[in-house]
Amino acid sequence: MTRLNIRRLTNENEDGAPRVSGISTFSSTAFLVPPRGSTAQRPSDNLRGGMMRFNTDSGHLEYYDGSQWTDVLVANNSLDGGNRGLVAGGYVAPARSSVVDYITISTLGNAVSFGSLTVARSGTGSCSSSTRGLFNGGFTPGGQVNTIDYITISSTGNAISFGIATSVSEVRSGCSNSTRGLFAGGYFPGSPTSSNIIEYVTISSTGNAVDFGDLTRSNPGLGSFASSTRGVFGGGYTPNSNVIDYVTISTTGNAIDFGDLTSSRGGMGGCSNATRGLFAGGQTTSPSSFSNVIDYITISTIGNAQDFGDLTISNHSELSGGMSSSTRAVWAGGHSGGGVQQNSIEYVTILSTGNTQDFGDLTVGRRGPSSCSNGHGGL
Repeated sequence: MTRLNIRRLTNENEDGAPRVSGISTFSSTAFLVPPRGSTAQRPSDNLRGGMMRFNTDSGHLEYYDGSQWTDVLVANNSLDGGNRGLVAGGYVAPARSSVVDYITISTLGNAVSFGSLTVARSGTGSCSSSTRGLFNGGFTPGGQVNTIDYITISSTGNAISFGIATSVSEVRSGCSNSTRGLFAGGYFPGSPTSSNIIEYVTISSTGNAVDFGDLTRSNPGLGSFASSTRGVFGGGYTPNSNVIDYVTISTTGNAIDFGDLTSSRGGMGGCSNATRGLFAGGQTTSPSSFSNVIDYITISTIGNAQDFGDLTISNHSELSGGMSSSTRAVWAGGHSGGGVQQNSIEYVTILSTGNTQDFGDLTVGRRGPSSCSNGHGGL
């Protein structure tokens, strides 16, 4: 057998590697450095299935599958497998659910059972630090509640009581930085009376929520996310809205207008990394009209949202689980009409644009779940 030992191989200009053919194996205890570059630098000519490179934006190996560039990932939902996303509660006809699932965001695969909320409910607002996930309010078999639960993200097990919200409501939205969690909007008892209340808690403690300020309009079903400094709330149900609000998390006070979504809709799933926020799905002009649109904004600016791509299915998400790491946005559950509760989980790479790809399935299909992660843009 012929052996070829070479430490460095370049083309004649020393600005890249030559094309090598006819070699069937490489044997080494060292490593292989693939071509690397940003998403914007992806090759666009003479593409063939199986091409591989390292994406410096996402931090992942990726390959060309014949139609698009796709992350090279291994299914892994172990406790130490990276940033973890949680999907809690929801509506499973004809009842509410207390189920909490988890996924490892950097991998692919089906969700795994985590535990249960203190009571079965849908339409809770959620937020998280790197260690804790909180779930606020919602609709139970007995009506709307004002209870706040929390879980320790790195473990598994049932939720524990955290405190009480400032009001009883459902279909509320949440976001957070590493220390403070915000919850906004919702339906009061006697729906469709809606709320403009923003409240906050200190995530590392336990206790009751405190008033923060008001949204620019009363609205349930907002998509929401945060950077370390700003909380953002967009869209809503009353009527379907295109308004995007923002607040500075470390202060208190009323929300300020940020810009507009590309279309009016409520019940979106929102998530972000530190710079870019995404709104996905939602209800559009009528109770039977659903959207597959994904919008994005740059959180540190103000201005209107831009089109990112599409969900696999038009999804009336009803706060369908939106969760994220620094590179990936994931949505889970929801429904697309006809009373069908979705169990699908989909994802995109946040710094790119394009349509979602399949991630896996929830342990049970449901609409109106809430989600959070220990790697989102506010941390």
